[in-house]
Amino acid sequence: MASVLDMLLEMGFDKPKAELAVKKTGGLQDALEWLESNQDISYEEIVATSENDAKAADDPNMEPAALQPGEQARSLVCNECGKKFRSQTQAEFHASKTQHVDFAESQEEIAPLTEEEKKAKLENLRLKLAEKRAGMSEQDKIDKKRNEEIRRKSTKETQDIKEDLKKKEQLKEAAAKRKEKQDEIDAKAQIKAKIAADKEERRLKAETEKAEREGRASAKDAAAPLQPTTSLRVESKPASAYTEARLRLQTTTGNFTKIFPVSTTLFEVAAAITRETGNEVQSFTQNFPKKTFDAVDFGGSLKELGLSI
Repeated sequence: MASVLDMLLEMGFDKPKAELAVKKTGGLQDALEWLESNQDISYEEIVATSENDAKAADDPNMEPAALQPGEQARSLVCNECGKKFRSQTQAEFHASKTQHVDFAESQEEIAPLTEEEKKAKLENLRLKLAEKRAGMSEQDKIDKKRNEEIRRKSTKETQDIKEDLKKKEQLKEAAAKRKEKQDEIDAKAQIKAKIAADKEERRLKAETEKAEREGRASAKDAAAPLQPTTSLRVESKPASAYTEARLRLQTTTGNFTKIFPVSTTLFEVAAAITRETGNEVQSFTQNFPKKTFDAVDFGGSLKELGLSI
């Protein structure tokens, strides 16, 4: 035959609490009543209350409730709420749960539960336990769902931040590559112009020296103007605004107007035209007064060459 403790464990009660119920009551019916009255109190709180009650019992100033002469105590009654108890243990835990302190002994005997009442009480306890566990399970589901939503939201925000940083980094890299490529084009154009200028300067110097030895005019003084590859016209501006030069440029691919600071060299103007049209500029021709600027003049600024007015 199964023990009272085994039957309580089969009903689903926690072992520490079931053991304490058997220890304090002894029978199944009293244990069930004890567990029902203490179902909302934790095991630790019950143990602490028992220790406090044991200390209070040793207090010499505490006196039990008096009986009338010839009477015998058969139960305990709470004078504050009127509830009756079969044993002192039940009364003690009622006091710990409700904070009631006014108890008295009574001659009224509490009849034991019938088998049907025991079964009904047991079923009621089982239903309460099932409802409590179902409520905890439902709350666990709600908490789990909320935590999952928080995790997903946090993950999405983190991914969006990473994507935004990645796009910005890609744009930054693309801009850096474009600048690097343009700097390389400008450097090559500058080197080519410098080489051409040096080559032309050496050629003219050699022809001048040869003409001097032969006693004739140099080729630089007697040569006809070079065939223009780019024609420009300077649009005059007021004397107070000589910080810029407005050049109307006529090229093989079309005409356009550009504004440059007067400190811009003719080489820089040539490089700008090369970037815009894709054609390399060898010389410039001014329509009025008629004048040609070749590679030798590319090192001069627009102001120095008289192109800023």
